Parts: sequence; structure tokens; C-alpha cells
Amino acid sequence: MPRPQGKPAGRVTPVANEEMSRNWREGAAGWVANEAIYDAVFAPVTAAIIDAAALRPGHRMLDVGCGPGTLLAAGVAADATSVGVDISAEMAEAARHRAPEATVVVADAQVADLLTDGPYDRVLSRFGVMFFDDPAAAFANIRRACAPRARMAFACWRGLDENPMFTLGSTLLTERLDPQPESPPPGAPGPTAFADADRLSSLLEDGGWGSIDVDPLDFECDYGVSGSDGVEERLATVLSSGTGRLAREQLLPRLGPDGWEALVDDVRAELRRHRVNGSLRFPGAAWLVTAENRA
Repeated sequence: MPRPQGKPAGRVTPVANEEMSRNWREGAAGWVANEAIYDAVFAPVTAAIIDAAALRPGHRMLDVGCGPGTLLAAGVAADATSVGVDISAEMAEAARHRAPEATVVVADAQVADLLTDGPYDRVLSRFGVMFFDDPAAAFANIRRACAPRARMAFACWRGLDENPMFTLGSTLLTERLDPQPESPPPGAPGPTAFADADRLSSLLEDGGWGSIDVDPLDFECDYGVSGSDGVEERLATVLSSGTGRLAREQLLPRLGPDGWEALVDDVRAELRRHRVNGSLRFPGAAWLVTAENRA
């Protein structure tokens, strides 16, 4: 079937969570710059979502928190009419570049009128649904843009204790910060907001979704891209993260350029000690979630 042409840039809607919007505006550059690394590391997650979604030619697909467009590109390849929504204009621009046949909207999926490009047969997301200020309202808003019996498939992180993703390489930076960052309360918007599977199921039910399955998705985060040992790739993602940016902002003036580079070398050495068979790899623990529009 002919693939739709993406709509022009510039369509922006209000957001409900201004703090999260600011965080993603500041952090988007690192995600875009390291897109190839994240695609390699999260390849098992991407494949699991695509398989669970059962995309077919002719489906209308919504990618929530589309980022630089990995799932959008998969939707286009499956001959689905693909629409992405992301709170970050920089992420959206990267997605348009990667999947020009798709439509990409800068918006907060919790409050945006998503029916403009719907109704959707499939909703997908890879680590893009954990940041809503009111998750039940967001899931309800997304469902209202879906066709009856539409299927949703997404991946979200489990707990911090199961995921070195959030500590390996960054602990050496955070322990030097003053004051120390406070840990968010359980369920607060952020990467591990849905660590509690029962809470996640309840939020989806409150949003009107049925036939809900929340299954463990265990995979390997392998940073060895194109034959490398993965150390520099992991270091790049750590330094571009919120922790890395805050550490540089605080510590570079305090330590000076040489002291900062020495600290970065300490992080690099820490990462090297975690190589397995010559490559930096560690376990990842997520939920693979599927649900159906009960309407």
C-alpha cells in the first residue's frame, strides 16, 4: 500500500507535566546523539514489542514517546500508517528524519487530542509511557483515540535493584554531588514509575483498558556495538544522561578540567571491570505489557 507522507513540523500542543517536559528538552540531545547505541542495546526490547503488537499492513499505529523514531521506522516497514507523539521537539525532529513517511507530533499524550490522526488499531511504546503526571488519565486519553478492540503493546522498566542500567558508571558521579540527589518516591514519574506490576495493571484498568497482561521481559544490555568492547559507548550514554549533565555542571568548576577528566577516567575504568568476555554487558529487566481497548 502507498505510505503516507509525514505532516509538516510545527504542530505543538500544551503539556500537563512541565517538569518532565523540561527534563526531556535538556536530555533529548544525548538520546539523539546516541541513537545507534540505544537501538543496539534495546534491540531485544524493540523486537519483543513489534512481535507482541502483531502489526499488519494497513494498521494505523501510534507510537507514544516515540523518541528518535525506532518503532516508527518499524511501523513504516510493516506498511502501517505510523504516527508518533513525543514531548520533545528535538526528539520529534530526529524521528521525522528517520521515518519521513510517518507523522510526528510534538505533544503530551496525556492531554493532546490524539484523534486528529486516529483512530488507531495499534499503540506501541518503548520506554515512553512512564513519565506521565497522571498515568490513568494518560492511558484513558490514548484509549479514546483508538478503534474498538485496538491493541496496545509497550515495554517499561522494572525496579532499580534489577537494572544496572541506572547505576553502572553513574554511581561514581552521584557520590561526588553535593547535595546528593533525592530518590523519587515509588510510582513517581520517571523510568521506574511502573516497577509495581499490580499498580500498572490498575492504572490501565482505570484508563479503560482490558485483557491486560504484564509479563517479565528479561534481556541483555550489550554495549559492544560493531565489535567494540562497549566501554566508550556506555560512557557516552552516562555522560549525556541527567546524572552526567548534573555532575559536569557541578564538578567541572570544582575539580577543574584535569580533575574532571580524571573522574571520567575513573568511570571508564569502572566500566572496564564489568566487561564480560570482552564486552560490556549486563542484565535488563522490563515489563512487556499488552492490553485491548474494551470499547
